[in-house]
Formats: sequence, structure tokens, C-alpha cells
Amino acid sequence: MIVERRAFLSVIAGGLLAAPLATEAQQAAKIARIGYLSLDAATSAGNREAFLQGLRDLDYVEGRNVVIQYRDAEGKPERLPALAAELVALKVDVILAGGTLHALAAKQATRILPIVFAAAEPVSSGLVTSLARPGGNVTGVSVFTQEELVGKRLELLKLAVPGVSRVAVLWQPGGYGGERAERDMLKGAEVAAPVLGVRVQFVEARGPADLDGAFSEMTGARAGALTVVTSSMFFNERRRLVGLAAKNRLPAVYGGREFVDAGGLIGYGLNTSALFRHAATYVDKILKGAKPGDLPIEQPTKFELMINLKTAKALGLTISPSLLQRADQVIE
Repeated sequence: MIVERRAFLSVIAGGLLAAPLATEAQQAAKIARIGYLSLDAATSAGNREAFLQGLRDLDYVEGRNVVIQYRDAEGKPERLPALAAELVALKVDVILAGGTLHALAAKQATRILPIVFAAAEPVSSGLVTSLARPGGNVTGVSVFTQEELVGKRLELLKLAVPGVSRVAVLWQPGGYGGERAERDMLKGAEVAAPVLGVRVQFVEARGPADLDGAFSEMTGARAGALTVVTSSMFFNERRRLVGLAAKNRLPAVYGGREFVDAGGLIGYGLNTSALFRHAATYVDKILKGAKPGDLPIEQPTKFELMINLKTAKALGLTISPSLLQRADQVIE
């Protein structure tokens, strides 16, 4: 009986020891692995923090139940494909690829691992064929196309500078979302311009070294205002862009609040931090078993209009009360 009792106690002890080990193994198995692909971490820290906050809202805490592998191209788009391939090799559960260029690089690296984008033009770039049924391994939050936005920004410029007759459109070939997206942007400007009673002048800048020459081209053609098409390079160079616009006395409209904070006249665009925060919900669904191809791509409905009255005063402009009333933020 004594031997039997010892054996019984041994079984109990073994069970007690095995229980926490099983629990620990179960917890370890629940650790999610996310790949985070960024073009320039230094200038997009707010988006990264917004994504992490979105994860925390869903009870994912980095270092506890989620591990994030970060890869940063340091402002060099040509590095994105290799970095995406590194994340695929690490066999992460899902890749967060912020914008269009990021998502295209990730899709080039894998047609199997799920990819979530936070602010891309998915259809015009060729990432997916349908917002409602993306199919494949890519989904996320869509931004409005440049075709739509460039027309709206031209309209805002006309309201801010009613007498303007020639507007320069600064764009970076290959800087946003592929040839189709660029063609759509050019078409959007060409369609909107005659309706607004202005002529557009397309000015290219392939890299930072081209910016001084681009502004010389604008002023040489007597452009009276400027709109800047969204690109990562322009975002990184926003202080220089704003300075060149001020130096050449060109009222300008940009893609977001960061340009206005840097001294730009008008910003009109999406709150990208909110998009990155919302992208966490897609990651959560995928980690819980959803297939990206079955998750419809969402389109944001809220756009922000920012106006810098200090800049308007420096340019000798009087912004109409009706336009000021439409603004979400006015810097005085």
C-alpha cells in the first residue's frame, strides 16, 4: 500500500508539474509574429505608434503576446523588395505594409503570407482587382486615388487664390503607386483644370536634387500656385518644399497636416495615423483565422483641411471666411 500511495503521489506531482508546462507551451503558441515594413521610420514614427496603439486596443502587447519584426528602408524605395523578402523568410504571420509601394514590394515577395496595407491605392496600383472582393493575400484600408484628390486640391487652391490662372503640379515619377496610378493623377488634373478655369503645368522631380530646378521651371512658366502630389520623397523633403514655395512666393496645397505644421499654406488629405490604427483590426482578424482575400477593403470617409494663416499673410493672401469655416484646423 505504501508503494501504491507513493506512486499515486508521484502521478499527482507529475500532473501538477505538467499543468503549468502545458499552460506555458499554450501561451507560447499564442504569440503572434507581425512583420512591419516601413519606408522611413524616422518620418513615420507617428504611424507606427498609431498601429501599436491599435494593437493594444485589441489586447496585443509587444513583448508579451506579439513579436514585431521591423524592417526600415531608410527612405530608399528600392530597398523595400529585399526587406519584404526578409520578413517572408522569417515566416511572420502577417505583414503590415503601410503604403502602396510597401504593399507592392510585399506582394512581390509572397503570394501566400497575408499582407495588410494601411494607406494604399489598391485598385489603381494593381494590388487587387476589387475592393469588395480583394482575393489573394492582400487587404487593408484604401486611400482615395490621386485622380480624385488632385482635383479637390486644385479646387481649394482656386478658392484660396481666386485670381490664379496657372497652377504647377509637382509630382515624382514612380514615387507613389505605379504607372496606372500616375496616369490617373495626370488625367484628374487635366479634367479638373478647365472646369476651374486654370491651366496646369506638370513638373517632375525624381529626387531631392531635382527640387531647385523644378521650382525654377515653375516660376519660369509664371505659375501662380502649386499643388504637390503625394509621395514619400516629398513627405521627407516637406520642410525644404515649403521653404522653396515661400521663397518663390507660390501659394501651395499639400497632402496633409505635416506640411502645414512645417509652414505650408493648405493641407488636404487623410489622417494617416488613424488609418494605421484601424489597420490593426485587419491584422487581428487575420491572426484569428480570417483570410485576407475575404476581408473587404475599407475606404475612409473623413478628410482633413488645414490652413496656415501665418503663411497666407506672408503671401499677401486673404482667405475667405467660407473656406476658413470648412477647415478642421487653422494656424494663426
